[in-house]
Amino acid sequence: MDPAAPYLTLATPVGDVLGLLSGLVGVAGCLLAHWYLLALLVAGCCGLAEWVVRRLAKKASAERMALEFVPARHFEPSLEEIFRRGVQLARASTSMPWWAPRRTKAVQIRLRADGSSPLRYRIEGPAGGERLLSITPFGPAVTVKKGPPVADKPRKHVVRAEFILRGKPTAPLRDVPLAPDPLQPLVDAVSDLRAGLGDLAELRLDIQRAPKWTLRARRVQLMSDARRRERREAQRAARWLRQDAGGVEDSLGWQLQQLIGGKSGGGGAGGGRRLVMPPVPRRVEPAEALGKLADDDHLVLVQLLVMCASDTEGRAEARLAQLQAALDVFGSGSRWAMRGWHLGPWRVGADRWPSRRGFERRWELGHCQPPRPNWVRLEELTGLLKPPTRHCRLPLLAGDLPSFEFGDPRLLLQGIHQGPDGRRRLVATYAEETLFEVGVGKAGGGKTERALAQAIGWAHAGGGLMFLDPHRDSWPRALPFLAHTTLADRIALIDLGAHGPVPQVSSWNPLDMRHGQVAHEVVEATADAFASVLGWDDATAPRALTILTAALAVLVAVNSAACQAGRPEDQTTLFHARPLLTDSAFRTTALAGVEGRLDEETRAWWQAVFPTLPVDAFAVVLNPITRLAANPVTRAFLGQPVGVYNIRAAMDSRMIVWVCPGGSGPTDRLITALLARDLLRAVRSRRDTPEAKRVPFRAYFDELITLTGAAPETIASMFEDFRKYRVHVHGMTQLLARLPGPVRLSLVQNASTLASTAGSQSAIAPVTAEWGNEPAPHVVAALDRFDHYVSLTVKGRRVGPVKITGPHLDDVFAAYARPDNAAAFERAARTTAGAAPLDHLTAHASGQLARVNAFLAQPGPATTPDSQEKTYK
Repeated sequence: MDPAAPYLTLATPVGDVLGLLSGLVGVAGCLLAHWYLLALLVAGCCGLAEWVVRRLAKKASAERMALEFVPARHFEPSLEEIFRRGVQLARASTSMPWWAPRRTKAVQIRLRADGSSPLRYRIEGPAGGERLLSITPFGPAVTVKKGPPVADKPRKHVVRAEFILRGKPTAPLRDVPLAPDPLQPLVDAVSDLRAGLGDLAELRLDIQRAPKWTLRARRVQLMSDARRRERREAQRAARWLRQDAGGVEDSLGWQLQQLIGGKSGGGGAGGGRRLVMPPVPRRVEPAEALGKLADDDHLVLVQLLVMCASDTEGRAEARLAQLQAALDVFGSGSRWAMRGWHLGPWRVGADRWPSRRGFERRWELGHCQPPRPNWVRLEELTGLLKPPTRHCRLPLLAGDLPSFEFGDPRLLLQGIHQGPDGRRRLVATYAEETLFEVGVGKAGGGKTERALAQAIGWAHAGGGLMFLDPHRDSWPRALPFLAHTTLADRIALIDLGAHGPVPQVSSWNPLDMRHGQVAHEVVEATADAFASVLGWDDATAPRALTILTAALAVLVAVNSAACQAGRPEDQTTLFHARPLLTDSAFRTTALAGVEGRLDEETRAWWQAVFPTLPVDAFAVVLNPITRLAANPVTRAFLGQPVGVYNIRAAMDSRMIVWVCPGGSGPTDRLITALLARDLLRAVRSRRDTPEAKRVPFRAYFDELITLTGAAPETIASMFEDFRKYRVHVHGMTQLLARLPGPVRLSLVQNASTLASTAGSQSAIAPVTAEWGNEPAPHVVAALDRFDHYVSLTVKGRRVGPVKITGPHLDDVFAAYARPDNAAAFERAARTTAGAAPLDHLTAHASGQLARVNAFLAQPGPATTPDSQEKTYK
């Protein structure tokens, strides 16, 4: 055996190791010599991996869905509901396929304002989370619907920004209260946005569940930093402690103390320098060092991107600055800060290379890939996890309330609105859905001025209307703005004030049968008018109602016969009820003349019941008729057989009818009741016209307290029935509480527009109660003159209450003023209404009974046994 064999056996492994080491050294040297090849290989692998990840991320992003959330006006979520919504969003962010890259596993909240709405709230996320996101803890207070794709047209000026959390990384954002709404600063920032200038502002918040390994690494780093800071503090404290101790021992006072105490010298027990114990580093508590990152529960990673655009230079930059200021509200120990820096006049950020390309990719695909982790807890995002609540003041945009255009029959003027940017514009509602309006406020507050402006605008747009004003103040105010030749043949003035040296009055016969009215409807309308003013009903005055109804039936039958015979000038009037009841000769002639025109029950009543009635039974019926006859104006107005006033014809021909009853006394109330009941009858008679062919007509009632005192049930029926016949009522009153119960309930229930000027808080409270006391009564009570709070109906939804300024005629309709034409125009309006001298009409009314007797005395059509209904069918 070779003695060197063992040595060879031992040397062989050593040689192999040395060879391997030398080979590795050679490879390392080669790599160092050709390092760029290794760098290219690593870069190529990283690039390939990123390319694959981006392809997968783009594919996953194509399967996203969008939901839009529309809150109700009363939406007021609790903190628990909002927190549960945040948990849903965090859970939904993981509803992606297993192969989807992490950057796509996020849910995005989009807050967008482009002029179509104050702030659209939209959520986009994985398609698999649609069912989870559709069912919200907010309940029916929020409507969830699928969001259509958003396609933005290119704007000339666009600015982009990414916000990251700055400050102490473990500190939370500010705890913003829910009232006022945390979104209010963002809403205010976009409140002056103008769609006509191409303005756009959008904020996107991506929410992603926190990655565990990244969070653990961050915690380790934070704990190490905290321990390092604690050790440095302990070392600093020990150094200062030693310096302080050395300074004390070297002081003269300390040395004297040692001499006096006999402790100086080298052999003393207390000699030498005192021993200084350095402070021990304090134990670092994880909860204190990690702050909001201490627990995994409800911790999410967020990304906040903002883009503003406009077609006008400078507006996008200003909008971004406003949004940046709005986000400052959430700042505390931690705050939202714009990523980037300023270099002189330039801002280097998401708008510049190299950040812009990555920003646009994340913006378009919805990827959550912030450059640095933004860790927040769901509680910090409370203000952004829900749509705007009832505590948020939303601006009124042009899309919410259209602008008024003169001469457009589709629009109805409402007032002047001042936007957040100070711009003032005339606002309107759509005429077809403005069915009923109610204006409340103190005298002189501007409610009548607003109604006049609306009526004048409607008249110039070709619409028909009736303006009923017991005090006549509205006519001279509106006259200069109506005095146009285009309106001369459409306007009629029914003025019972009988002013001037030669007063003129129009005429109206409530029992006139020339226009094919149904007999029993005319009788019912007239009897109900008397009953409403006099307080008659079947319980308190059954006999009076029966007598008046029977008398009216005979008079209407006589008039039907006269019209059928071609002699309408021989018709009876209301005043002929008195001779019918008290003059036996006239009664006998009238009953004989219409025997075939009365129904069996009425004829039997006159034959069997009437002769048994005592004379004093007629007093209650004759008293109001006597009062009407005693007044020369009402005698002339109601005493003509052929009246010019015909409200049904006025509706169908788009007439402008101004009615001034003359006052608010008992006689005037009776006239008003007759007019109101006749209007109700005429409107209901439109059932004979197909709905599509019914001409829209508007009735304006000033001083509703006066009008409803005369005809409460009639006015209430108008607010309930007129919509079906395309007749719309606008009422104004000083006190809503003073209106009769049925009228008040019908007004508030059916009002498309509810407006209030200033007044006492007690008077305004019933109106603000309909708005949920927002604004409160004391706010409305402090309004300036001509200012209103108004709730409106636009496109089927309620808008407001919003503060507007009532239009002043001298300002809004200054171009329409024709004061020089006013006198001629008033004469034309009276001529259209058939006004004639008061004396002439009074004399004609006095001789009407003789003409009726002459007609009844002649044999012929009056005795034809044919009913009025058959004649005019």
